[in-house]
Amino acid sequence: MKINDENVIEITQELSSEYEVSKVLREYPKDTVIIKNVKGYDIPIITGICNTRQKIAKSINCEVSEITKKIIDAIDNPIKVDKFCDFKDYNTLEVDLDKIPILTHYKRDGGKYITAGVVFARDPKTGIQNASIHRMMVLDNKRLVIRIVPRNLYTYFENAKKEGEDLDIAIAIGIDPAILLASTTSIPIDYNEMDVANAFKNGDLTLIKCGELEIPQADIILEGKISVTETVPEGPFVDLTDTYDIIRDQPVINLTKMHIKKENPYYHAIVPAGFEHKLLQGLPQEPRIYKSVKNAVPKVENVVLTEGGCCWLHSVISINKQTEGDGKNAIMAALSAHPSLKHCVVVDTDVDVFDAEDVEYAISTRVKGDRDIMIVPNVRGSSLDPVAESDGTTTKIGVDATKSLKSLEKFERVSFGE
Repeated sequence: MKINDENVIEITQELSSEYEVSKVLREYPKDTVIIKNVKGYDIPIITGICNTRQKIAKSINCEVSEITKKIIDAIDNPIKVDKFCDFKDYNTLEVDLDKIPILTHYKRDGGKYITAGVVFARDPKTGIQNASIHRMMVLDNKRLVIRIVPRNLYTYFENAKKEGEDLDIAIAIGIDPAILLASTTSIPIDYNEMDVANAFKNGDLTLIKCGELEIPQADIILEGKISVTETVPEGPFVDLTDTYDIIRDQPVINLTKMHIKKENPYYHAIVPAGFEHKLLQGLPQEPRIYKSVKNAVPKVENVVLTEGGCCWLHSVISINKQTEGDGKNAIMAALSAHPSLKHCVVVDTDVDVFDAEDVEYAISTRVKGDRDIMIVPNVRGSSLDPVAESDGTTTKIGVDATKSLKSLEKFERVSFGE
């Protein structure tokens, strides 16, 4: 696994995978951490490979301010993968999840959870492959239960149901951060995330042929099938907002093979509600918002789903304002592009969207409440929002914190020019 951090923290004390590891990891929210001595296991745990924008930017060879545009370029110009290998670098073992240090994070959790597993599947109807991260709760040493939301894998699963055939999958744990990022991108259902990953890799990505699937090299690879007939309760689990998600009946995965790298394998664990969880789920939504806002306001500088808003509920958008209505048009475009978005602030290009203090400065000096705040009641929001109704209905707020074009001199930031 590639690590984009020169200052890795190594924990050598013996820790239990039940609660103890998770507790220690929460003490290092923005560090890359390796737990070297997990009680009862030979495989060390790694976390935090994508828990800052700086690490993500480094993985795709760009600056933090360029991440959104870099993702858009890779989506618009995917490169079909043409390099393949086999499992020669792996030990193929009988499936036994008890050999992997899967964590139990909190005492109310439904069980042990795989949190960084990328699931690969092909649509039985079209043959198109999809890659996406899903939480998976351990049932026993050969079975998992997977949380599936209505996106691409859900569509594939529904198509498999219609055919009455379990859905073949592979689960990759411990992959290159750039490939991990590509797996979380929002792309059309007829696109392949690995072609986006290959664009990040400048056409140099090599995949493993795994039955009908083509998957990246990972430290741990599990093969199996999602049952189209068997479901069990999944959860509770701590989600993005650091609150418990509800228990639902979800499909069972029956595992058939397990491959572990021969040399220095790690088990990648993502801490629930940590920065790695938030960034990998939320940051890939920023390009979609950016494109939508650009259709409404031609000169868009950047879009950020803020860490304080769980990288899901709050956004800050920087525009080069041309007319007085641009700020509100940007707000409406953003709210429609990302339905889970709850609060949106639009600022000028002299405000650093990555600096919460600078954004607050814009709100404090450029907003007149009765003129610049939009309130939209009774709209669909995020099921993760604790104050939303049971069906996700909530109230959304837009704040136009841009300068009035009628009196620009009043808003000139003197320290910027002297």
